[in-house]
Amino acid sequence: MPKKIWAVLLCLVLLLGITACAQSSTEEPQSSGKEKITFVLDWVPNTNHTGVYVAQELGYFDEAGLEVEVIQPPEGGALPLVAAGKAEFCVSFQEEIAAALTSNSPLDVVAVGTILQHNTSGIISLKEDNILSPKDMEGKVYATWDTPIEKAILSQVITKDGGNYEKVKLVPSTVTDIISALQSDVDAVWIYYGWDGIATEVKGLETNFFAFKDIESVLDFYTPVIAAGQDYLKENADTAKKFLAAVAQGYEYAIAKPEEAAKILVKYAPEVDMEIAIASQKYLANQYKAEVERWGYIDQERWDSFYDWMYENKLIPIKLEAGAGFTNEYLPE
Repeated sequence: MPKKIWAVLLCLVLLLGITACAQSSTEEPQSSGKEKITFVLDWVPNTNHTGVYVAQELGYFDEAGLEVEVIQPPEGGALPLVAAGKAEFCVSFQEEIAAALTSNSPLDVVAVGTILQHNTSGIISLKEDNILSPKDMEGKVYATWDTPIEKAILSQVITKDGGNYEKVKLVPSTVTDIISALQSDVDAVWIYYGWDGIATEVKGLETNFFAFKDIESVLDFYTPVIAAGQDYLKENADTAKKFLAAVAQGYEYAIAKPEEAAKILVKYAPEVDMEIAIASQKYLANQYKAEVERWGYIDQERWDSFYDWMYENKLIPIKLEAGAGFTNEYLPE
């Protein structure tokens, strides 16, 4: 490279350095004075997470004196990261927390709020397959994750509906594209209606769907939830309250302005289909709080009933104490 160009570059570097020094003497660093929080998702960004992105975009975290980094989960999952103190909060599920509390090496974690008030999961199928209720799954091909809790739930609803679970054709398959799956050799898939069910509506598929909670009330468990480590909460109670207050603000905004909230989500996750995001956001606007007054509130009776069911079905090795695994203490009033 010619010496003249080197000289020009050197002058530019020096000038930038002087400018930066001058700015640093008069301006505070952007993160100065803010408490840092790492928030781990459970999966790729979607409308379950919108409230967090809204809080980020509209400055609710800034106002609370927080600097929040949102990351996707590592291969080992989000909950162990929080339990190990490598992150402050994460998205988890009631059943995952039960497994964590009762494992051979228990994780000292707790749900600090629920994102949705009710379990929106259930079974979807093409209308032409005529699966109107659980017993109609007999003889049909179901794409299974092959997990004990999944099979226990299916067995429960099919048996209660008068069907024979053993007659369902279970085919191990990790479905990532519900539209393609339903148009393949698979007849039935477990979905969360707030995203995949809405996606089938947007894309014009005619489907049938039944929700587990409508078949068996004990299956109206909390999914997804926000979780944290017990040690972190004990040492940082005020910070936890500020974080959850800002997040609650984000979800309240998403309830009031679903279309605007969806656009914020897509800004942070441009790979998300805008049409599906808006439709999903409008659906979830009625699910984030449903009938309760406080976003995030967890009802102990419902929480405990599901853990009792898990123990009775041998999905966890020990019976958990009443109220184990969750707290409403850090939610805004």
